Amino acid sequence: MVRSPRSPNDGSAPTLRAMLPEARSPSGPFRVKVWLTWLILLALLVWLFYGLHLDFGYARQKLPYLLGIRLTPDGFIQGAVLTLFVTACSMICALLVALLTALGRMSSNPIGFGFATFYASLFRGTPLLVQVLIFYLALPQVGIVLGALSAGIIALSLNYGAYLAETIRSGMMGVPPGQREAGMALGLRPWVITWKITGPQALRLIIPPAGALFISMLKDSSLVSILGLWELNFLAQSYARSSYHYMEMLVCAAIIYWVMSILFEIAQHRLELRFGRGVEARGR
Repeated sequence: MVRSPRSPNDGSAPTLRAMLPEARSPSGPFRVKVWLTWLILLALLVWLFYGLHLDFGYARQKLPYLLGIRLTPDGFIQGAVLTLFVTACSMICALLVALLTALGRMSSNPIGFGFATFYASLFRGTPLLVQVLIFYLALPQVGIVLGALSAGIIALSLNYGAYLAETIRSGMMGVPPGQREAGMALGLRPWVITWKITGPQALRLIIPPAGALFISMLKDSSLVSILGLWELNFLAQSYARSSYHYMEMLVCAAIIYWVMSILFEIAQHRLELRFGRGVEARGR
């Protein structure tokens, strides 16, 4: 980070992260108590489900299919693996759409600004489920036929791209102007300033809300089950309807979603630490 007289972080005030208990004593009593609380709550949750006398044998029998270890009869991926595939593809497309939209929102070109604001308003103002159905069921009426997988990925990408665009825009605008001015005063090229100075600072602000959006996308990917894709939610409901083991199947699906969300949270936390190292060091 380039220091400049106009940077608001040049003072000696500690950052918010440095004021948190877990930042002051990451390996002290606070973290131990947090883990103990988690273990107690998890034990209570397990005891609750055990007391319901569920058919855990049936759940173990269907677990490989829910996880996606077994392929479909056609040899295609299914279950949690398909859920992760849909989420990963949607993430990449949403990032590209969001970046272009954020640049349009910050553009002085009225046409680019108009396109960006219209798109963001349209996809943030309509339900994701309606968008999924329009891409899969309504577009064939005008001659545009999309497969279930393509329709689901496009709908998720465009919907979350509209939300992510505002996150990227706010992160880029959150970098003090003095940082870019200081880089220009040093004679650095614009792309070097963006790559080395303003970009990492913007990512520090973008990653937390963007990570929350991606975790939400992981769970909202269950909406593509209405298109007939054999993802996690579709399989859980199918097995539940055929055997009337609704509690077992839906609880298994919920646990798998929870584990995948925790993995996403861990990755997000590592990225936050990676791009917040300079700020934490200055906040001590």
